[in-house]
Amino acid sequence: MNNFKDRVKQSIAHQYYQRYMSTVQHNGPMIRVQSVDETIIMLQNTDHSLVRFGDGELTFIRGRNLQLQNSNRELQKRLADILGYTHDGLVVSVQDIFNGLDFYVPASKRFWEDHFLFYHKYYNKLCSHDRTYANTLFSRCYITREDKNVCDGWFQEIKMIWKGKKVVVVEGTRTHNGVDNDLLSLCSSVERILIPPANAFNAYDRILAASCEFPSDRLFLISAGACAKPLTEDLFLKGYRVIDIGNLDMEYSWFLMNAKEKIAIPKHSIVGIEANRKAGYLQYLDEIRQEI
Repeated sequence: MNNFKDRVKQSIAHQYYQRYMSTVQHNGPMIRVQSVDETIIMLQNTDHSLVRFGDGELTFIRGRNLQLQNSNRELQKRLADILGYTHDGLVVSVQDIFNGLDFYVPASKRFWEDHFLFYHKYYNKLCSHDRTYANTLFSRCYITREDKNVCDGWFQEIKMIWKGKKVVVVEGTRTHNGVDNDLLSLCSSVERILIPPANAFNAYDRILAASCEFPSDRLFLISAGACAKPLTEDLFLKGYRVIDIGNLDMEYSWFLMNAKEKIAIPKHSIVGIEANRKAGYLQYLDEIRQEI
């Protein structure tokens, strides 16, 4: 029965998206979104900050729990407000789903058709129709993409965004951005704030205070789920440059592994000083400035 219901839902979602796409030819897309290349070039050539929205953030705005963040009305409102794209120097990115889905692998194409069916009204209501949004796929540019030949070039260009920069990474205790790979190898320095891997917004004031202890010349790279959105905005308003990189390191790890589907990454199971020492992550431990 569930399989039948799923097939019916997929059929409805597909037909709805096809009807939407027929209007795009005459009216243009509901929301304008840059290409991945345009987003990367923008981050290379400007000092803009960026906050990213994917399907999880829209789910949260709708009032649902996320796997790593329980529903919270204050955070829900912050996300809805930020999605409106009100600051010129704080670029907002959304998923590239408004002008076709053919570049996704089939399973992802079906997922985004389903997502569009249920969430298009939220995008239409909350997004600015006067802005061109950045592309969230700059940090999710590998595993769900059908043609992966362009991914190596993208990752090399992404690393140039923080070349020579003094970087502060705000991440969960399991994330290990740039560990076991060269994602951050071009930075002039890397420092880290470790935050709770789940329900980080419950410790938001402490996370923000710890971040504000760093000099204003630091570039913040944030991997903090839904909590990353207000943190990015608040640090931007305090004069920092901030890029919400989400699961970029995970995508890069899959790329380096030549993975064809989402698979577990060993470093994500390593928690605590002794476990990190045993894994040989001594530089990572030296980079940690605070753990919330």
